[in-house]
Amino acid sequence: MKKLNVIILFIITALLGCERDDICAEGTPTTPRLIIEFYDFSNPEQLKNVVRLTAYGEGLVLDENGNPTQPETASDATLVFNSNSNNLALPLLVENEGTIVTTTYILENETNLRLDNNPDTESNIDIIEISYIPRFDYVSRACGYKSIFQDLDINLISDDANWITDIDVIESTIDNENTVHVQIFH
Repeated sequence: MKKLNVIILFIITALLGCERDDICAEGTPTTPRLIIEFYDFSNPEQLKNVVRLTAYGEGLVLDENGNPTQPETASDATLVFNSNSNNLALPLLVENEGTIVTTTYILENETNLRLDNNPDTESNIDIIEISYIPRFDYVSRACGYKSIFQDLDINLISDDANWITDIDVIESTIDNENTVHVQIFH
């Protein structure tokens, strides 16, 4: 009888000590990307496709010698390659909490003109610098932390032929992907 009580006590203790799996549920919010929409400069309420857009992080596309170059095909380093698009989701770097981080992206318009091997045509490349301050929010034991990006600021690097005419930061805190954070006019 004593052994039966010990076994029952052991089973009850084992069952009470169990908890659900430590798996982060699929719908749990994670670190968001920067959501950008492209608008017509002459009609600011109208979404406008960027013709043959290619987007990639500075220094991520490398040639066979490890030197930065322009992409020739779609790859893991390109977020969008030679596609018509009126929106873009850019991942941001997660570094030390509370310090300003700057991420640089190359946005190329009319990529097909660079790829056509015609010396009389060329694409138009604009460079944007995105600055923000990361903050880490605890989600759960299974999911760990997610990053929130605060004090968002975007600067267009000026050149002789910018295709981007204006940038408007709509949300300076990036805490989800359910809203547009930035509007780019072209």
